[in-house]
Amino acid sequence: MSNDGVNTKRRRFLTTTASVVGGAGALATAVPFVTTLTPSAKAKAIGAPVEVDIGDLQPGDRKIVKWRGKPVWILRRSDESVAGLDKLDEVVRDPDSNAGQQPVYARNEYRSQKAEYLIVLGICTHLGCSPLYVKENEGESYQLGDDWQGGFFCPCHGSRFDLAGRVFKGVPAPSNLIVPPHQYLSDTRVLIGDDSGTVRA
Repeated sequence: MSNDGVNTKRRRFLTTTASVVGGAGALATAVPFVTTLTPSAKAKAIGAPVEVDIGDLQPGDRKIVKWRGKPVWILRRSDESVAGLDKLDEVVRDPDSNAGQQPVYARNEYRSQKAEYLIVLGICTHLGCSPLYVKENEGESYQLGDDWQGGFFCPCHGSRFDLAGRVFKGVPAPSNLIVPPHQYLSDTRVLIGDDSGTVRA
């Protein structure tokens, strides 16, 4: 066999070997780099949807859960509270929820998928304080007037919201409380942070 044939085979072998070793080196270098770009388990948990059991909520009760580090209020409204919402249309700033503070499926008079449940972020839209839940019979204690029908009051700057999370006129908060994405998994369980299974209007 001539030297040219041996050299050609040797070149091919060396080229293939160098390619394999180089590729392995590049892969070994890239894996840790790519791994740093994926979110950690803690980061995933912070933004993960939260499943909540609402079967124990009685009319007038509120449950608070955390999603993405923010408080989410789940309020079960009584039939009387739901019926009284339209009486406040004249005194709230955005009665028809035209501003984008809620998903499409919550753009109604109740600002919810189910009339008896209100699900909102418990953060005032003025400066991010956390308002108080003030029931109808507690309004006088906060000087909210005799016609207070229940809702949320932010003692920091005096903003008020009704039981649909709609902001009253003449207060510092510029918009309604935010309705997060959510879906009902059953009559007693709701998933906060994921509405992929919700039928949209």
